[in-house]
Amino acid sequence: MPRRLRSGTQRRVGLAACLAGVVVGALTSAPSAHADAGHPVPAVCPASLTGTATCYTGQDTNGAYYAIAIPKTWNGSFVVHAHGGPDLGDGSDPERSVGDLDRWAVMVKEGYAWAGSSYRRGGYGTRMAAEDTENVRRLFVKEFGTPKRTYVHGQSWGGDVAAKVVETYGSKHGPYDGALLTSGVLAGGSRGYDYRVDLRVVYQYYCHNHPRPTEPQYPLWEGLRAGSTMTTTGLRARLQECTGYASAPQERTALQQRNLDDILAVSGIPERTLESHLRFATFTFRDIVTNRLGGRNPFSNKGVWYSGSHDDKALNAGVERFTADPTAVRDLSYDSDLTGKASIPILTMHAIDDPTAFVEHEAAYRATLEGAHRGRYLVQTFTRESEHSELSNSEYANSITALDRWVRTGRKPTPQTIAASCLAFDRTYGTGCFYAKDFHPAPYASRVNPRPGGLNWPAMTAAQERSWSRIDGVGIAP
Repeated sequence: MPRRLRSGTQRRVGLAACLAGVVVGALTSAPSAHADAGHPVPAVCPASLTGTATCYTGQDTNGAYYAIAIPKTWNGSFVVHAHGGPDLGDGSDPERSVGDLDRWAVMVKEGYAWAGSSYRRGGYGTRMAAEDTENVRRLFVKEFGTPKRTYVHGQSWGGDVAAKVVETYGSKHGPYDGALLTSGVLAGGSRGYDYRVDLRVVYQYYCHNHPRPTEPQYPLWEGLRAGSTMTTTGLRARLQECTGYASAPQERTALQQRNLDDILAVSGIPERTLESHLRFATFTFRDIVTNRLGGRNPFSNKGVWYSGSHDDKALNAGVERFTADPTAVRDLSYDSDLTGKASIPILTMHAIDDPTAFVEHEAAYRATLEGAHRGRYLVQTFTRESEHSELSNSEYANSITALDRWVRTGRKPTPQTIAASCLAFDRTYGTGCFYAKDFHPAPYASRVNPRPGGLNWPAMTAAQERSWSRIDGVGIAP
């Protein structure tokens, strides 16, 4: 059990247990922070945790909604979750942390207390999300006591957020004992989206409809002009118009098929996630550039040679080119790039055929830690799956337990020992164990066109981070 538990907490746990016993269904929406001064309020657990845990929701003093679950048979350890995205709503979404709790209920079933923040606002901001993740950890400790051990878990962009938590708050004797990063976007912001930059310009070269010649023009690094009213539905219609991606191959025109073939071959993006990557390169790029960087351009494709099309010479002569604003690169890098400054055990899991965050992100992260002489803190595992956010629950349960065992015993696991231990969890969850225990990803530059200077890792050194931190207003504002 935890080292300290307040009597007020005991009353909350008891009340929530009563509520969970009589109500079944989705977790209720979080109350206003002003209604209970930021304290967690008992709430109904997701159906997946009925009878297993007591649950709470609330809103912290920065406006971030959160959800908390404490197993009825608690092992004394605590997982703080950093969600992916980023979501693009203006404020904090009370349903986001609720949905994440349901998705990661497997960790609660394994005996870990769990908390996740929805972050104080939508839009990009890795350091902001890391701070909100740390805030929900502190709130948990204040309300429920200090756990025996605390782990941070990050999924997708949340992997970058959790890695930033490790570097910012995870000193050797700090509040975090280890980190689990799953399907992480671990190349950071200044390089981690270059393949979407390439998609954006290659798409426009072939399709000429984003924007159309009759519409107001803007540089493609903006993603979408600030005043545009385009919706995701409208974007899908343009993508369909140009490529027929949503139609059966036999229903596409010859030009649509050639456009689709060229875009996929040059960008390296899987057909099944083409639309989602183009959405990111449209709406999230607009958020980064317009809302977070004041209209400055952090992206470049200068010197990139695009290949794989039916006419590479014409493509490279005609594709839009641009050079990044150095101050924008600095601010995006400071916000989201990683220095490799790790002092606690870090375990990663990534599907080899992840169609959203390519597995080569893991090569970038290993190079980052090794470049900082911290590679000893890292163990990476890979699975023969083709998903981004829906890997096997048996593997998630196995991963958090392997990390916990590493922390408790000091014995560093290997991909082979982790693969072997999964079978015991699969007897409970039955979702399969798909580890490729001898897999090693190719370098990041083998999948993503490197920009000048883009072959060295870390993308931001610890010295750069210290130097930039002295600049007033550096980074992305919360």
